[in-house]
Amino acid sequence: MKIISYNVNGIRAALNKGFIDWLKSANPDVVCLQEIKAMKEQLDLSLFEDAGYKYNYWYSAQKKGYSGVAILSKIEPNHIEYGTGIETMDFEGRNIRVDFDGISVMSMYLPSGTNDDRLSFKFNYMGEILEYVSDLRKTIPNLVICGDYNICHEAIDIHNPKMKGVSGFLPEEREWLGNFIDSGLIDSFRYLNPERVEYSWWSYRANARANNKGWRLDYAMVTKPLEDKIKRAIILTEAKHSDHCPILVEIEN
Repeated sequence: MKIISYNVNGIRAALNKGFIDWLKSANPDVVCLQEIKAMKEQLDLSLFEDAGYKYNYWYSAQKKGYSGVAILSKIEPNHIEYGTGIETMDFEGRNIRVDFDGISVMSMYLPSGTNDDRLSFKFNYMGEILEYVSDLRKTIPNLVICGDYNICHEAIDIHNPKMKGVSGFLPEEREWLGNFIDSGLIDSFRYLNPERVEYSWWSYRANARANNKGWRLDYAMVTKPLEDKIKRAIILTEAKHSDHCPILVEIEN
């Protein structure tokens, strides 16, 4: 199963930048999208269906033009789970999951901590999602949690490791991500590429992408029972429809 995760920073904007042609070329089985910034009814779903993704599921934020996640699939899932059932997370449309035979895939968009209020919201979400995923894995052991985590884990994941006072690389955020992994998950990219320096997000300011001054914020976390089935994990830096780029993981299923 070839899975791609992509924070598109607005699906309608990405469509205007050639997203569909790129999607056809990349040809994943499942696509996890974050920050779609649109309601389902604002989209021409035939674009995705004509590209081969007959099964597409959208979970938008209550606030228009903000947040939201989606999953596109060539394979019909057995079940679709919209949200987590935790109201403090779900009103911003940050989690959607599809269950297939032998594997489940979640698209997750963890909040950013742009100011004190949002940082507090982020830490609350972090605590709740860790507990939620720990419980979920008791019934769904084969789980892939793709998405924008808005956290760099280690110094290798950020162009300037001295930025310790900035949200996304705060010691407390990094510790949480370490705990999340230690709870029974594998960072698939780092697992297969222990020394590789690549990023998945660049600021629009100061020509950051051209100078490769980036952050690795996007992850495909794979639960331990799938460890031997991780075949490939790469960052698709050539795709340029967003301030993020997509990531890919292949799981033998």
